[in-house]
Amino acid sequence: MIDINLLRENPDLFRESQRKRGADESLVDQILEADATRRSSITEFENLRAEQKTFGKKVAQAQGEQKQALLAEVKELSERVAQAKIASEKAQAQQEELLTRMENLVIDGVPVGGEDDYVVLKTVGEPRNFEAEGFSPRDHLEIGELVDGIDMVRGAKVSGSRFYFLKGHVARLEQALLFMALDQAASDGFTMMTTPTLVRPETMNGTGFNVKHDDEIYRLERDDLYLVGTSEVALAGYHADEIIDFSQGAKKYLGWSSCYRREAGSAGKDTRGIIRVHQFNKAEMFVYCPVGEAEDMHAQLLSWEEQMLQKCELSYRVIDTAAGDLGSSAARKFDCEAWVPTQGTYRELTSTSNCTTFQARRLNIRERLADTVDSSGKTKKGGTRAVATLNGTLATTRWLVAILETHQQADGSVRIPEALRPYMGGLEVIPVAQ
Repeated sequence: MIDINLLRENPDLFRESQRKRGADESLVDQILEADATRRSSITEFENLRAEQKTFGKKVAQAQGEQKQALLAEVKELSERVAQAKIASEKAQAQQEELLTRMENLVIDGVPVGGEDDYVVLKTVGEPRNFEAEGFSPRDHLEIGELVDGIDMVRGAKVSGSRFYFLKGHVARLEQALLFMALDQAASDGFTMMTTPTLVRPETMNGTGFNVKHDDEIYRLERDDLYLVGTSEVALAGYHADEIIDFSQGAKKYLGWSSCYRREAGSAGKDTRGIIRVHQFNKAEMFVYCPVGEAEDMHAQLLSWEEQMLQKCELSYRVIDTAAGDLGSSAARKFDCEAWVPTQGTYRELTSTSNCTTFQARRLNIRERLADTVDSSGKTKKGGTRAVATLNGTLATTRWLVAILETHQQADGSVRIPEALRPYMGGLEVIPVAQ
């Protein structure tokens, strides 16, 4: 949720943000109008309440006919107070509904436009030249079948399209990725978290997902619970309605979970293999920090993602995502896209988002400000303010696509990157199945 005080003081800032996103600019004016109505309704209610209290004192002192006349006025006033309260609550609800529709304020410098308007910040490594090596690369599914590591046919038989089984060395390779991510994150001060994959609607909404209109989300109607598409959701809700103590630094968590996405609207896209599936595993970084540290922390999260990609010996590029492709909660997002040889293009493997105070405001997550001393020497207890939240992918099932294709050998076997070998029991090559 955006800061209503900031919007009230600088509405043009939010109009520009909406314009960059390609979103509805008139929402800013709707919020301002609702805010004015809410404040005037509250003022009217409070004035009538004050008048009601004054009348109460007059009635207590009056006698006879005067008292009866005042009682009649009090009754009418009570009805007006009740109506004013209803109007005030209605105005409050209308403003809150409009605020939940407002997307996060875009950080200055984010590219303008939609999905194709990203800016490439850097490219790392050269795509492997298979032609020079004398063979044509196989795609990840063909490799997975050759090494008996991916079974889409039985996945579809058991669960339907876009489901799969990972087997043998490929299944272990996925776990190796996740364990390597865990070790790296732990060395960087993250706390390992195995998170719930079912959450309440208030948690999903608080993170920035619209449970009423997001077709990507699986819902369990009987229990009114939602399957998460990322452990970011559960981790964002972890400190809901709390005041965080940052005296020991930012709170850094590594969420480890299965993730679920309906892939609505993706009919015909990436139907082959495990690029776009309904269920996958992921290691997700999530950070709570003071607002002033958020942009530096965002750069650090990106650096940690790049370290993982380099350990996997992948060619990749980093893009600054355009405003219209950010999602509602992100103020800025960097993606790392790895080269996929058989597609001849880069595909997203990681993303890291700075959500500033957007999620924290919705979930009521704050930090305590320092105490102050006034001119008379009296200490005043510090107030609270919303914290910043950030997230970033450290490993997912999709990484197998780039690893299998990039490190394949002419016979269909796969060379395992050196950093992953200790997690594979020392195995150097995934052999073709006999």
